[in-house]
Amino acid sequence: MALNLTLVAVAAFLIAGGVYLILERSLTRILIGIMLASNGVNTLFMAIGEPGLPALVGLVEPDEMSDPLPQAMVLTAIVITLASVAYLLSMAYRAFQLEGNDEVRDDIEDSQIRQLAELEEASESFDSIDTSDTDTSVVDDDDEHPLDPEDPGPAEPVDPAVEDDTDAPGTPTSDEAGETR
Repeated sequence: MALNLTLVAVAAFLIAGGVYLILERSLTRILIGIMLASNGVNTLFMAIGEPGLPALVGLVEPDEMSDPLPQAMVLTAIVITLASVAYLLSMAYRAFQLEGNDEVRDDIEDSQIRQLAELEEASESFDSIDTSDTDTSVVDDDDEHPLDPEDPGPAEPVDPAVEDDTDAPGTPTSDEAGETR
């Protein structure tokens, strides 16, 4: 069966309009753009699926049944779109409550970093590492290698509670008066 070019053109138009609106600064336009783009993708899924009869076992031949995969994908996409729209709608409402508009503004720190990058300076919070006093020479073979298998390595720390076995069973202990029990 031939692909329905009208549905593909409608899907392309919806996706293009959605992408255009997603690139705007207003959260309301971004919300409408996501809805348009997702409806375009859903239309494209349905255009790809071939028409057929309902999948009723025993009443219809398997070759004449419609493929349920595009329908399942569209249903999943609708649920994901619903969740995304609800989230963006709550963000737009909260932004309108706080600022009186739903415009997405540039971050102040991002603009400062951009200005410093244009001036080729570092910000105040950037800690530059001074590598002038570090030794970058090659290690000689005669020197000790940090991964030498014959070197036992650093001594393990000793736990004082484990080292002191005066209270072990069978050993005499002394009380404060110095008497041995």
